[in-house]
Amino acid sequence: MSRIGKMPIAVPADVTVDIAENNKVTVKGPKGTLERVLAPQLTIKMEDGNIVVERPNDLKKNKSLHGLTRTLIANMIEGVTKGYEKVLEINGVGYRAAKQGKSLNLTLGYSHPVVLEDPEGVETVVEGNNKIIVRGIDKEKVGQHAAEIRDKRRPEPYKGKGIKYADEVIRRKAGKTGKA
Repeated sequence: MSRIGKMPIAVPADVTVDIAENNKVTVKGPKGTLERVLAPQLTIKMEDGNIVVERPNDLKKNKSLHGLTRTLIANMIEGVTKGYEKVLEINGVGYRAAKQGKSLNLTLGYSHPVVLEDPEGVETVVEGNNKIIVRGIDKEKVGQHAAEIRDKRRPEPYKGKGIKYADEVIRRKAGKTGKA
């Protein structure tokens, strides 16, 4: 049995969950509404304030979808109550970020500025010149947008310059050694 899949999901009082046909789950909460169509072979049902996900048999595909489906629903509920955020840091001389409307302007040592538009349901906030906070209610979109920002200039191992996650540790390498 899937240890994650069989755990019930507690639904807070200020969240409403609708389960339509074809496993279309709609979660409404104080921060917004999320909608997702989940695997049709699994059964998702409400039982006294909890959501329970069950699988029809022990096929490998159903086993793997069991835990995934439960986690996706739990992430939707957490997203509409608390929301998600990722913090990025920019390191390097002359590297900085600025916010203009819904676009993020990055100066990363290229010959041109890098401009990224905020996707639907995700907002970026710049603190100082070197801290970017990506916020939203959809965990997948927040993580994807943060990864796209980081991808514009990944941290390099010699000087540590680039865009990194706040909790990321960069493995540093020793530089060149001169002749003795």
